[in-house]
Amino acid sequence: MRTITELNTIPEFEDRFQYLMLRGVVGRPTFGHERWLNQKFYTSREWRNLRNYVIARDNGCDLAIPGHEIHAKLIIHHMNPMEVTDIRHGNDDIFDPEYLITTTLRTHNAIHFGDERQLPMPFVERRAGDTKLW
Repeated sequence: MRTITELNTIPEFEDRFQYLMLRGVVGRPTFGHERWLNQKFYTSREWRNLRNYVIARDNGCDLAIPGHEIHAKLIIHHMNPMEVTDIRHGNDDIFDPEYLITTTLRTHNAIHFGDERQLPMPFVERRAGDTKLW
């Protein structure tokens, strides 16, 4: 099982991504016709409180790495994919911050689909004369 404790021993963003990558398949349903369970879970008071805790713990940074602040919509990612049975049977792991991490939407999608091209590009500071019109 992937954990935040283990993830925090990995210093580089790309290496953290490799640790979390699921290599999923685009279009493969995770909840199918039981999507309502997933939606009910993510709108619960317990989840919203936990979500706020994880964001604060990670300082609002992508994969909890300082310097990778998230300035738009962020997602709390279950490092170990959640299944219908986890919600139905009340698996405590889905509410354990040890198995959660803050990500951007792009990083979240890259983790699920195993596509590094979806990762956010690092900021490059522009300087005078570093570009030409043609």
